[in-house]
Amino acid sequence: MSRISQSELIRMAMIRIVAAIIVLMAIFFLPAGTFAYWEAWAYLAIILGPMFFVLVYLFKNDPDLLARRMRTREKEAEQKRIVNFSLVFFLLAFLIPGFDKRFGWSNMPAGVVFVAEMVVLLGYGIVFLVFRENRYASHVIEVEQGQTVISSGPYAIVRHPMYLGVLLMYLLSPLALGSYWAAIPAVLLVPIFVARIWNEESVLTRELKGYSEYKGKTRYRLIPGIW
Repeated sequence: MSRISQSELIRMAMIRIVAAIIVLMAIFFLPAGTFAYWEAWAYLAIILGPMFFVLVYLFKNDPDLLARRMRTREKEAEQKRIVNFSLVFFLLAFLIPGFDKRFGWSNMPAGVVFVAEMVVLLGYGIVFLVFRENRYASHVIEVEQGQTVISSGPYAIVRHPMYLGVLLMYLLSPLALGSYWAAIPAVLLVPIFVARIWNEESVLTRELKGYSEYKGKTRYRLIPGIW
């Protein structure tokens, strides 16, 4: 992997944070037609706070992993198709809550929103554990020179703990934003994640030494005891 200077890495990370804030605020508040949307403000806090913490942690402890996370262009043709197809459902899952707020389609108790926010934080926590355990946890599907199979930590429980964490975040985000209706496109992301995992496993089995043995050792892909 080509080295990125510290200043360039900081610049890229800051651009990502600023872009994330602008995009998320537009997605939430423009459809809502108001800034009086407390669920969205709370969601931004529980997403952006940990995001900033993780960026600082990776910059200090594993800048190479942070650089890997900056890459977003998939190399596998099938992964590109899966990612492009999933964008529709991601957008719906995050746009609908604003319209829901504007037109009052859902009447969600604050307690449900709070529980959903805690599950989103749990998902982020699982992702952070993956970062601590696996310095090759790239944003895209790839196998680098010198990469080895990770079978410790969360990888001893399921083969794809990052997907578990991310899926928890996406499935509960609509409820954290106060919308029952947005949960429909969020649930439809599940088969897309399954397809992405199947393809990723084929790549890892083909290109990563020891992965076939790891599959025999860690039986479940995503959910312990189920799949």
